Amino acid sequence: MTKIWNESGFQNDDPWVIETEDTKAGSNEKPILPLASFLEKAEAGETGLGVLILPADNVKALAPHLDKIALVAVSFPAFNDGRAFSHASLLRERLGFEGEIRAVGDVLIDPLPLMLRVGINSFAVTNPIAIRRLEEGRLPGIDNHYQPTARKSEDPKSYSWRRVS
Repeated sequence: MTKIWNESGFQNDDPWVIETEDTKAGSNEKPILPLASFLEKAEAGETGLGVLILPADNVKALAPHLDKIALVAVSFPAFNDGRAFSHASLLRERLGFEGEIRAVGDVLIDPLPLMLRVGINSFAVTNPIAIRRLEEGRLPGIDNHYQPTARKSEDPKSYSWRRVS
């Protein structure tokens, strides 16, 4: 079972569905399209689209179409594949995307604060331990940050102000 979480808590009735050959969005749902399909529809002028960015995709291809995107889903296919961190960071810091970025795939509790720091702001969570910890409000924290990110540190004593990349 997949639950959608953001910092306001778990969301009910999320309309987004990752489309595959076997799964299509229904009448009350919105499709999250693979990059190639998204680019076709965006170039045809469609707006309000969702796009799935896989680890090997070039996220910079979204640059001319940011105004047509309602949601970007960045894929974490395995806990040891962190390329989606880079995708989210590029979207926020270099491309200036301000919409929803959702982590999908192997979303675990421990890296979730780091995902928030790079600009991911919603999470499709299937891991039972992560779901339980989020339901309990037990989000792990990181006290010190040494590098700037899309999300600024709330602690004025942190070092995130020292460098801008």
